Amino acid sequence: MHPSRAIRGRTTRLLEGRRIVLGISGSIAAIEVPRIAREIIRHGADVQAVMSAEATRIVTPEAIQFATGHPPILQLTGDVEHVTLLGPGEGRADLYLIAPATANTLSKVAHGIDDTPVTSCASVALGGGVPMLVAPAMHSHMGLNPAVRENIDRLKSWGVGVISGASAEGEEKIATPEEVAAAVLHRLGGAPWSGRTVVVIGGAARERIDAVRSVTNESSGTMAVALANQAYFRGAETVVWAGALQVSVPPWLTVERWESVDDLVALARRHSALLQRASAVWVPAALSDFTLDAHGGKIPSRENPTLTLSLRRAPKVLPILRTLVPSPHRLIAFKLESVGSNEELAREGERLRQETGADWVVANDVRAMGAAETQVLVLRATGRGEWLRGPKPEVAGKLLDDLGRELTNVTSRSPAGSPEPRRPRPASRRRVARRRGARRP
Repeated sequence: MHPSRAIRGRTTRLLEGRRIVLGISGSIAAIEVPRIAREIIRHGADVQAVMSAEATRIVTPEAIQFATGHPPILQLTGDVEHVTLLGPGEGRADLYLIAPATANTLSKVAHGIDDTPVTSCASVALGGGVPMLVAPAMHSHMGLNPAVRENIDRLKSWGVGVISGASAEGEEKIATPEEVAAAVLHRLGGAPWSGRTVVVIGGAARERIDAVRSVTNESSGTMAVALANQAYFRGAETVVWAGALQVSVPPWLTVERWESVDDLVALARRHSALLQRASAVWVPAALSDFTLDAHGGKIPSRENPTLTLSLRRAPKVLPILRTLVPSPHRLIAFKLESVGSNEELAREGERLRQETGADWVVANDVRAMGAAETQVLVLRATGRGEWLRGPKPEVAGKLLDDLGRELTNVTSRSPAGSPEPRRPRPASRRRVARRRGARRP
């Protein structure tokens, strides 16, 4: 068995049965292509590479064949490979990705010039409506060239997604393999999540004692990030509202920061329009039950051998969110308990669902905190609770798939068959986190 088959579907199976044509142009960033190809394969896809002559000077065809399991196409022959791969009929690829995309290749594609297998494949893909992504890589001054910028804008206007990488050392570097794979997954995401909006509220609340100290709950934020990733991979426009996290948020996710419960409530009211159009709002955040009035500056420890804090109840966030997330859109609460039995966990979870009006409650105990794996009890308005166990990304994916089926059923039962409102998908599927800012390729 070829090594590429051994890794297929190791991360997810969301691209299982999908065929990706990978165009490789002549940038030094082509040395990253084997890693990019294999990252896409780990999500289940079959990858067929097409190389320009300049690309073969950077990375060998043998290396690409090892990475993908297929000999790369180096020139067009009587088999009309560009048409066979991307033209109409059985076996047509699901997406055309150019990575790396040089300034030269991008400009040629924007002006319909076909002089390499890579650009000829682009012409067929654009003409036949095959989804297309490009991952630019070039010197920073080339990226600032008005002609190149205009050509990239032209491609975006045609629906070509641009996967931006980092600006460093005078270069517009190619996006990481993980960023490229995320863009491919997002572009190919289908029903029921494609075009829907998802908000994930995660992390821990911090209630200020003074300028440098706070009262907080324990939370790594791992489940929140897993839910956001899995929603994005399925095609949803995903926003993370992040409290204190112990894990990083991937750059393809949009992030809003909050600190205290009051901050979160203010954020929710400020973005009520977003909540009203969100198909699902997930709340795995560790929210404080108590808050206090912060002391100005830093409380001097030498002058205070003891310190008494007066705590008061913090606002309950879930009932507020329920008023801002209208039916049939879903509010999913999470309940963490240090209880002794599954029956008690179920009772506490159901009590939270009744008190807050949440559509689902996902309940677990303290053993899941900070762990790579979890087991959760899913409580819905109808039926018995269901246990899910496994790595947090897998459990997050199963939760999204189950909720997606529920949303689809609700839509199919809506009056006169009217669908739930959904946002149109933009030409560029890239979503750059606000904390990093947008970068031009």
